[in-house]
Amino acid sequence: MEPGDTRTMEGDAEQRALGARLASRLPPGGVLFLEGDLGAGKTTLTQGLVAALGFTGAVNSPTYALMHEYPTPQGRVLHVDAYRVRHPQELFEMDLERLVEESRLTVIEWGQSLYDEFPDAALLRLAHTGGEARTVTRVR
Repeated sequence: MEPGDTRTMEGDAEQRALGARLASRLPPGGVLFLEGDLGAGKTTLTQGLVAALGFTGAVNSPTYALMHEYPTPQGRVLHVDAYRVRHPQELFEMDLERLVEESRLTVIEWGQSLYDEFPDAALLRLAHTGGEARTVTRVR
């Protein structure tokens, strides 16, 4: 997806398939921000990304843990949920910078407060549009 592109999907399977296609396009060491309301499919898209990179286990939202790490044959995928973080410094105190540098890919949900820290990161905006339909728009 190029900045400005929007895709419409019907259900989780299509959302995971989009994640799988994105996995090969995101560079090693890349950071991907996902923004959108609850139920928009941020974790579902992440499931597709992580599976495409070779992880076969369960991929869940890190809402309460803040970070999950998924080992893949291509390197670790770091999945961050910044929703409960009051200040970005909290994540950096958890060694976020090093973890990002050592990861094949970092996916950050609810990371608006971190945009300035990762200016080269891709940003996708997800929206639940009714029923099973969702849209994904690449912002940057």
